Amino acid sequence: MIEAYFDGCCEPVNPGGTAAYGVVILKNRQKIWETSKLFVPQRGREKETSNNVAEYSGFKAILDYLIAHDLTKSQIVVYGDSKLVIEQMFGSWRINFGYYVPIAKICKAMIKQFPYLTGKWIPREENFLADELSKTEILRAGVKFRIQPLPDGWERSEDVNK
Repeated sequence: MIEAYFDGCCEPVNPGGTAAYGVVILKNRQKIWETSKLFVPQRGREKETSNNVAEYSGFKAILDYLIAHDLTKSQIVVYGDSKLVIEQMFGSWRINFGYYVPIAKICKAMIKQFPYLTGKWIPREENFLADELSKTEILRAGVKFRIQPLPDGWERSEDVNK
């Protein structure tokens, strides 16, 4: 059984801020991979960032990893606190408009390779591993948080060693 968690954030404004994502993948409850990265928009589209773009970037990172490691036939549950991503990928919501649309369409095509992939929405508090990773990237970039809450014990500074 593979469990994967993703999260994304965009600060200090959304849309148009610095976007980042975090991902954690567990196999049989043991961590096999984690990553966090800034979303880098195409040149000339630097302001085309949002929480949704960051969330989808995290989701896509999971799919990329699973494909690269030949895990597409595994039983996989993806967890995220983005209702948009979970409902568009696994539910009945349509992909409408926004900066996230190109990556959402890529993800929708990619999930066809996964016969046993399911998704489940979870509250932010249950997504703390991926949430922390995404926020750490934003702090490393020197961006001050104005929108999203920081994990317990963190201060609103660039100090990522907390």
